[in-house]
Amino acid sequence: MAASDFIIAGLGNPGQKYEYTRHNAGFMAIDHFASAVDCLPVSMKCEGLYCRQGLYGKKVILAKPETFMNRSGRGISCLARYFKVPLTNILILHDDLDLSAGKVKVVARGGAGGHNGIRSLVQHLGSSDFSRVKIGIGRPERNDNGQGIPVERYVLSRFSDEESKGLHGVFEVTDQAIELFLTKGIDYCMNRINGK
Repeated sequence: MAASDFIIAGLGNPGQKYEYTRHNAGFMAIDHFASAVDCLPVSMKCEGLYCRQGLYGKKVILAKPETFMNRSGRGISCLARYFKVPLTNILILHDDLDLSAGKVKVVARGGAGGHNGIRSLVQHLGSSDFSRVKIGIGRPERNDNGQGIPVERYVLSRFSDEESKGLHGVFEVTDQAIELFLTKGIDYCMNRINGK
């Protein structure tokens, strides 16, 4: 039996308006990795951009859904069906409010945690048993009265200059997480990345 493909997908919102926003950390991470391995997601299939090539002895699909965040599951589930990719071979990169900015955490499965993109994936894949790389964006700061920018506005705001300076280091870690997931599996990947 032929080995199954892998899907590595970044989540975000398409269009220039959303480039470099916190909610697009997944898109930014997949773009960083895609540039490093010369597999830019530019072909269109299943309502998203993708590239498919051999990496580390595996057949790998790098994907960016073009359906907006809250419908991300449609395109990824379509790709998974088309290329016959099992849930265990899917890795999703996305922003995470509950991780401090600059932190990266790998998990094997879990709930949506309020993330609309992950909620859509769980709905369309019919399971939460897919791996994720969470990219911390932190929560908006609050003043002494407990007031601050609403979360929905915060995630669609651009990274600050200070945060932007640290993104290269963050994406070096996400690149390593993708490589370890593909070459060593999710458990090894979690042990190495989450221990940093």
